[in-house]
Amino acid sequence: MTKTQIFKFGGASVKDASAVKNLAEILRNRLRKNMVIVVSAMGKTTNALEKLLELRMKEEDISSNSTILKNYHFEVCNDLFPVGHSIFSKMDNLFLQLEKLLINPITKDNYDEYYDRVVAFGELISSRIVMEYLCEIGLVSVWQDAREFISTNSDFRFAKINWEKTRQNCQKNLKPILDQFPVVTQGFIGADPQGRTTTLGREGSDFTAAILASSLNAGSVTIWKDVPGVLNADPKLFEDTQLFDELDYQQAAQMTFYGASVIHPKTIKPLANSGIPLFVKSFLKPEAAGTKIFQLGKQNPIPTIVLKQNQILVTFRVTDFTFIEEEQIHTIYEQLNALKLRVNFLQTSAISVSIIIDQQLFKLEQLVNSLKNKFIIRYNEGLELLTVLHPDRKDFSDLNPGYEILLEQSTRNTVQFVRRKE
Repeated sequence: MTKTQIFKFGGASVKDASAVKNLAEILRNRLRKNMVIVVSAMGKTTNALEKLLELRMKEEDISSNSTILKNYHFEVCNDLFPVGHSIFSKMDNLFLQLEKLLINPITKDNYDEYYDRVVAFGELISSRIVMEYLCEIGLVSVWQDAREFISTNSDFRFAKINWEKTRQNCQKNLKPILDQFPVVTQGFIGADPQGRTTTLGREGSDFTAAILASSLNAGSVTIWKDVPGVLNADPKLFEDTQLFDELDYQQAAQMTFYGASVIHPKTIKPLANSGIPLFVKSFLKPEAAGTKIFQLGKQNPIPTIVLKQNQILVTFRVTDFTFIEEEQIHTIYEQLNALKLRVNFLQTSAISVSIIIDQQLFKLEQLVNSLKNKFIIRYNEGLELLTVLHPDRKDFSDLNPGYEILLEQSTRNTVQFVRRKE
């Protein structure tokens, strides 16, 4: 029996008409039944949808931003399809649904749920365009709504997967279709038990590919990026980067934990548990080997640099001159968990706990309000967290020119700097 293959295409690979045509060329000699094509929102569409939510919350006019977003997608369609193609009425319908949704008042209390419902349109629109274009050029495929088989809980914006239900859905509802046709679907989105739209966390389309691979017992996952594969640093930020031809699951997971943006942090675990290899390849050079991540991949001692931006340093200090104890750390983590905030860096002293978290709308305010009666809380926003894995030296001043170092932490395998522009 032929094993299912999962291909995932990110926003940069579908950002305009020429990118969609390039995607189709990649698939021209690869597309077959038992293949799932997972598609992200086009270009910066997710950012644009987040902006609509922000304006709607402030009760400001969204018509200009909404029109720009709609025109962007229709321009792509104009370049891909003949006049009168059914895609245009389908796009009109999707944007009408979005406009009706945005009529509703959006508040701090319902923001997370509305975020998921609104932002999901990015993937719903892009996947429909991709599927229709593939069919237009003779690459027959079927569009499927990921919410019909990705089952989650109701933690909006950071939904947790119901693995048993998702596997049942994939085997019962998706596999029979795949036995006849390739399927185009959306990354990043799912549905809770009440059928409400949920999302898996920002940039979660990679995770979707891994979920489907695990649930379908796939043979492989391929993530198509605008880089040659997994590099030891982001080439947009650092010079002289090196390509890993292969990695084992453990090292790849470690890189994603610290924030390497090439793969979503949750992607590796389900693949490693199922022994499914992950390929990271360039959609600009599709015939190049890229990077293979698998069980027998080699450990690479090359120093790896990971930079996380938009970070917040929060320090909790005890109020009564007692020392920090496990109970107080537990209290902090309990609240972080309730707010679905992940700690990227932790440092303790005798009387304080300092953490680094991602910038997220409303979350800092909620965290401070929930713990202000138990701690003296100070915070700094707009910071960066620089991590060096497998460091081969002790002096990293050349990596931090023009920065003030607020915190530093070092082990045998990792060096981290919390920094801000001077």
